[in-house]
Amino acid sequence: METADIIVIGSGQGGIPLAADFVKEGRKVVLFERDALGGSCINYGCTPSKAFLAAAHAAGRARQAKKLGIHTEVEVDFPAVMERVRLIRNSFNQGIQKRLDDAGIKIVCAEASFVGERTVRGGDVTVEAPIVIVNTGTSSLIPDIPGLAGTPYLTNRNFFDLKVLPPRLLVIGAGYIGLELGQGLARLGSQTHLIVRGDRVLDREEADVSEVLAEALQQDGIELHFGVNVNQVAHENDVFKLTLSSGEELQGEALLVVIGRKPNTGALNAAKSGIELDDKGFIKINDQFHTTCSGVYAIGDAAKQPAFTHVSWEDYRRLKAILCGENRTRSDRVLGYAIYTEPQVGRVGMTLQEAHKHGINARAVTLPMSQIARAIEWGHDLGFYRMVINSDTDKILGATLVGYETAELVHVFLQLMEAGATWQLLERSVHIHSNDSLVSYSPWGYL
Repeated sequence: METADIIVIGSGQGGIPLAADFVKEGRKVVLFERDALGGSCINYGCTPSKAFLAAAHAAGRARQAKKLGIHTEVEVDFPAVMERVRLIRNSFNQGIQKRLDDAGIKIVCAEASFVGERTVRGGDVTVEAPIVIVNTGTSSLIPDIPGLAGTPYLTNRNFFDLKVLPPRLLVIGAGYIGLELGQGLARLGSQTHLIVRGDRVLDREEADVSEVLAEALQQDGIELHFGVNVNQVAHENDVFKLTLSSGEELQGEALLVVIGRKPNTGALNAAKSGIELDDKGFIKINDQFHTTCSGVYAIGDAAKQPAFTHVSWEDYRRLKAILCGENRTRSDRVLGYAIYTEPQVGRVGMTLQEAHKHGINARAVTLPMSQIARAIEWGHDLGFYRMVINSDTDKILGATLVGYETAELVHVFLQLMEAGATWQLLERSVHIHSNDSLVSYSPWGYL
């Protein structure tokens, strides 16, 4: 059995920089990784999806330019689109490999499991260390639908291996992954159906966010099926057939299953090290990432942190600071995130409903995109901006932005919130071409 100063399980966006930083400090680090280096972000999450959406949204914008008087015929070379996606993914993955090699980190390419307290085995390698960091992430949750098992359905894991555009796409699930990839294939030419169990897409967002996205998806020719479940899946002659609870049948050459995520903790044998999991398999941690075993920490979505790459990255910075004696916690920064549909959704902080649930005296103001000059001029008038304010302090509590490039604009609010600013600072800021800015003709000044 080997000994080390630190064991890292999982090479995601939190695990890699932790391992690299501690090696630079002279500590012996062993990194276990059962799959491709870089975790989900590099291999089947952020990197390939955004490269894919770059092509999909370029095609969609070209078609929608007819409302500006520009008429085009869009020809999609789907194999070239996907080859570019894979080349970018492979390049990023190779960069991760080089970073780890240059740092001199010992990498064990095997599935890790605990065989004792702070003792980990992977393949024929067993390592013991006083500090163990678990960064194993999540994977696709697959529903128990009769007929689904054994069929060549897609998840975000194998989606980017597509080489031929499916003429018809069926999507089970209406969260951000289903919407991004479903709209993407629709814009590249697939006839797309979205099967929604509830009565709206993105049901964790505010209702009017869902309404805007549903309208946008329908403008792209996507058919939405609300309030239904899939009772049966059949696959024959390269065609999927779904039988819905409504009695309707849908057919398509591709089926994308994106109903949620589950933690990658099943193989950890966590109990061997006294690590408790919750009823869904997520690792229980306290406010400083400590598990129920002394010296063992967990970060990222395997520990039920918000499932975003930037959160995993910040978890790395948080945990490193904690291990160096600083006082940081698992939620000590304003949380922002984005959904890269078109229009985009940019979110930060609390909604009005969440603020009221926390007993805060809050109010909100909403500015429709149809009232913003730049949105009208550029033809991006679907969506809205919303800001939530603490009525007692005038501080900004949150924002919801739905519109063109709002994934970037939302950072304005995030930075103001981190600074503890009031809405008045935004209102009195003079923006470039101010009659088209966030504050033009807006209700901000009437808060």
